Amino acid sequence: MSTPDGTSSPYGPLSYDGPPPASGAWREGCPVGERRFLDVGDVTVAAGVTLSGVRVAYQTWGTLNEERSNAVYVCHALTGDSHVTGEAKPGHLTAGWWDGLVGPGAPVDSDEWFVVCANVLGGCQGTTGPASAAPDGSPWGSRFPVITVADMVEVELRVMRELGIPSWALMLGPSLGGMRVLEWMAAYPDLVRSGLILGTTAAVTADQIGTHATQIAAIEADPRFRGGDYYDQPAGEGPHVGMGIARRVAHLTYRSESELDLRFGRDPQGHEDPSRGGRFAVESYLDHQADKLARRFDANTYVALTRAMSLFDLGEGRGGVAEALGGIHAPLTVVGLDSDRLFPLRLQKELVAATPGARPLRVVQSPYGHDGFLVEKDQVGAIVRDALSAVPVP
Repeated sequence: MSTPDGTSSPYGPLSYDGPPPASGAWREGCPVGERRFLDVGDVTVAAGVTLSGVRVAYQTWGTLNEERSNAVYVCHALTGDSHVTGEAKPGHLTAGWWDGLVGPGAPVDSDEWFVVCANVLGGCQGTTGPASAAPDGSPWGSRFPVITVADMVEVELRVMRELGIPSWALMLGPSLGGMRVLEWMAAYPDLVRSGLILGTTAAVTADQIGTHATQIAAIEADPRFRGGDYYDQPAGEGPHVGMGIARRVAHLTYRSESELDLRFGRDPQGHEDPSRGGRFAVESYLDHQADKLARRFDANTYVALTRAMSLFDLGEGRGGVAEALGGIHAPLTVVGLDSDRLFPLRLQKELVAATPGARPLRVVQSPYGHDGFLVEKDQVGAIVRDALSAVPVP
């Protein structure tokens, strides 16, 4: 389908027919699906640029009780969005990214809790981001400013106020989502009664910054990136090569060495012969991940959110990480994954040691690496249920 400006933007469910669109971003004129929208006003980000008329796409499950005390906020990771759970349908290219976590009888039981998830500032699924229209009517594109985790939290705070929620019973999120939970708990301790973070850190390390920089460089080196202004290009002419390389690099950090070796080994892909230019099976797997992301995501958003992760340091302006964590007294459940090579377990151990409100470290046993938070639903679900059982009464 096409958006009002004539650019291609398929809104699904996800199709692998034909070349991918220049951007997989949701655009005005596409099916809304289960999204709702809030206009939260002008936002001046840390870089000093004002984004006028910021709009936020969000979804909810359950009902806010009379006391307004049962609200839970889910913070999505890098390539997630507001569609935590639910099937792929018009408006939603893929099924919920944490399907099974939220709903009637689920670990976050929507018969008991009012659950909210919003697409982050800079995202590409309905919240103001690089693919959104700037005041001149054209996409922000290359003009979209550098943003930070704190900027994202400022927008989430406005969502909270618009919804009339006085405090979050629990905020939970993996990876980039966990960074936002920590930022919330440090910046607004009276508004978060408890937190749960999975596979994350209080300050991104040099290794992670290096991996991020490599991904960003791959996207920006793609001639079809056009400096960030590619939204008017036809299908197949977006920066898919660069974003595909970035996704391949990232995906190798999301999975563990042992899982990939056990799953693929040195097997060729089907009847292809690697000695004659064919692919190994693991190459085909990474090719599929790259193609899938190109059809549902946006290269500028990938750059913006990845850069925000590199910039994340909870201790900046707070006297250092230890000082910042030392101010968090609300119950915090910290979850690590034993095979995570992106955010290794030592980082979660450091979080627990420095945070007064931290409960004993929970470790998910998984061969799947960082992606274990998505795969190990039974283990993660049990931890989430336990965290909800410890939510303080307001």
